[in-house]
Amino acid sequence: MKPLLDTENSFSLPALFGMVHVKALPGTPFNTLNIDKIVEIAVSEAEQFQISGFDGIILENMHDRPYLKCEVGPEIVAGMTRVACEIKRRLGAAYPVGIQILAGANIEALAVAHISGCEFIRAEGCVFGHVADEGWIEACAGKLLRERSRIGAGRVRIWTDIQKKHSAHAVTSDITLEDWVHGAEFFGIDGVIVTGSATGKAASKDEVKRAKKAGRIPVMVGSGITPANARDFISADGWIVGSSIKYDGYWENPLDPDRLKEMVAARKDAVKK
Repeated sequence: MKPLLDTENSFSLPALFGMVHVKALPGTPFNTLNIDKIVEIAVSEAEQFQISGFDGIILENMHDRPYLKCEVGPEIVAGMTRVACEIKRRLGAAYPVGIQILAGANIEALAVAHISGCEFIRAEGCVFGHVADEGWIEACAGKLLRERSRIGAGRVRIWTDIQKKHSAHAVTSDITLEDWVHGAEFFGIDGVIVTGSATGKAASKDEVKRAKKAGRIPVMVGSGITPANARDFISADGWIVGSSIKYDGYWENPLDPDRLKEMVAARKDAVKK
């Protein structure tokens, strides 16, 4: 089995990653804060995850809705780079940090991760196409992995969603979940992410098990993990948690310290059994 990250030996599997939803960046419709305040809030959330016992975090520009399709402007790249660099400085170089830039701006996410010293990206649309909120998302593995080689970013792992949430997959309805895993592995993707139908919706535990059996690359669960259902996903290599650790379980709310503790305890209990 391919290692989840170069730093995998420092934490137990399934690894626990928290989502830092970076506030709306300058130039986007919902932006109300200057970049200094945006950085301050993101750093504070990242520190809460680290102190609570999460193994790493992912920075995502989820507040930048409505999202551009597969490419963003230089102001977004600059903003995410500044946030990532400050978080790496404050949390330490060894603490794993990933980057996701919506929607499907994977080349830009790779550049941000490489320059800021982050360990991985969460990429949309690496293998097979699908219809998302933003329109048709084309597969990008060939272009993305060539760019990784071109800029010397080989240390940055690429994790991709398969049969991604918030998307329609009628065009690929004759392609099995196993086919998606095989495609990602064949193209050299470092790990796959299984999700539910939308943000906060639980994945299928059977699909996670199928994905694990289908290939030799890590499988993460990317939505709907809660303390109550955590045990169902013990077979995964990683859990990516965003909504359930916020107040009222809603992604846009601040982090809830009690829910953070409960999630860490749930992972500990699941690993013990």
